[in-house]
Amino acid sequence: MVVKLQRPILVGGLGLSFSLWMLDSWHDSIVQVGEFGLLSALAVGGGLWLFQQNRPKDSLKQLDDMLVDRATVESAIAKTETVINQLAQESENHPALQTLREQITQLLLELDRQEIKVAVTGGKSVGKSTLIQALKQIETQNLVSLEETTPLFRETGNNSDAAVLAEVAKSDFVLFLTNGDLTDSEFQTLQQLKAANQPTILVFNKQDQYLADESASILLSLKQRMQGNVVATAASPIAIKVRKHEADGAVQEWMEQPTADIQQLTQHLGEVFAQQRQRLVWVTTMRKAGLLKAEAKNWLNGTRRDRATPIIEQYQWIAAAAAFANPVPALDILATAAINAQMVMDLGKIYQQKFSLEQAQTVAGTMGSLMLKLGLVELSTKAISTVLKSNAVTFVAGGLVQGVSAAYLTRIAGLSLVEYFQQQEIAIDSGTGLNLENLRQTLQKVFQQNQQIGFLQGFVKQGVKRLLPEVQQVEVVGIQKAVG
Repeated sequence: MVVKLQRPILVGGLGLSFSLWMLDSWHDSIVQVGEFGLLSALAVGGGLWLFQQNRPKDSLKQLDDMLVDRATVESAIAKTETVINQLAQESENHPALQTLREQITQLLLELDRQEIKVAVTGGKSVGKSTLIQALKQIETQNLVSLEETTPLFRETGNNSDAAVLAEVAKSDFVLFLTNGDLTDSEFQTLQQLKAANQPTILVFNKQDQYLADESASILLSLKQRMQGNVVATAASPIAIKVRKHEADGAVQEWMEQPTADIQQLTQHLGEVFAQQRQRLVWVTTMRKAGLLKAEAKNWLNGTRRDRATPIIEQYQWIAAAAAFANPVPALDILATAAINAQMVMDLGKIYQQKFSLEQAQTVAGTMGSLMLKLGLVELSTKAISTVLKSNAVTFVAGGLVQGVSAAYLTRIAGLSLVEYFQQQEIAIDSGTGLNLENLRQTLQKVFQQNQQIGFLQGFVKQGVKRLLPEVQQVEVVGIQKAVG
């Protein structure tokens, strides 16, 4: 749906609202045509002055603060294309490649797009359709496409809201409608739009349904919470009763439908589109490039993780066998053994993070030290010992606790490296520049994700099966039953 917008005659929304309120309040009074014209003129004049004093500039300022030009957008598209090409190189027949390439081609075409895409969104019954119809009736030279979204905050849950916001992200500008003071859900959604650099106007629609002082109070509250960038409208004002007394004493009475009060909104949109049309397109294209890059990187990370998982499993059981055959503290196995350094190198190759043997040993040692400082070594050993249930099992199994602990810590180290590498830029050699704070946070996160009792029980069972001969396993099971 395409509509044209122009800069209309400036009529203050507050002035018109005041006149409608006065007429509605006096609908039982005798209203002479001349009086009506005078009242309207005064109200509109007051509105003109008030609007000139309070013309919102926040959307223009918001766009001015976004340091986006054509070169910046082209660079972002190029980086996205790099990720797609890397996916093609590592998974030649990946099912997502064709769609990703079509989207990158479309992004390049977007740079010269002239039409502005506006999303009209908000909760239920806030007047989205009515506002669009009112805007369609205004003739202008500026082509604008208006699209109404599915209502937000439906009972079906947050997933539906996420889908709506994903569609909104494809637009150049957002009209977010509310018909009163903001709810927590509305405020949070507006904050999300702001964080995503989505130029937005908050539209206080149906202002005519409130008394003048109530409407002014709500508008002031909205502006304070949103730091301006709020426009009041009445897309479908309430009908008013008009009564006319004739000279012969006859009385004529009828209902009149006031015209939509959207002048302040159209004025503001006209200014934004006239001054920032190209930047709006660039900001949207930049945002789309970021979303496409994230999608392509998710596909690439999935492909790489499929290759990394068997490597981690291989080295975790090698570490387990080494610790079981020659029991030493699990930290020593993690920090100094060539096993873990080799795992670091192999995983680095998958994620384009090139390490020398010396660098890989340093990384393994760093991770071991972090695990010790975070208490992960002690916690994992205790958890595994608890699952094994008794010292008798440890005694029968010899270095079983050490072996399973070494396997578990090696797994945590491998998964943490995978998680850390996934956060890095594609095809950049950053093997010599580990961010220790990020690595620490990643270790904690992965450790917590792998502490569920169900996972530990399955992991220990798998470790026992790999480390103990079948005869000893029978003995261990018997002891477990006896002490359990």
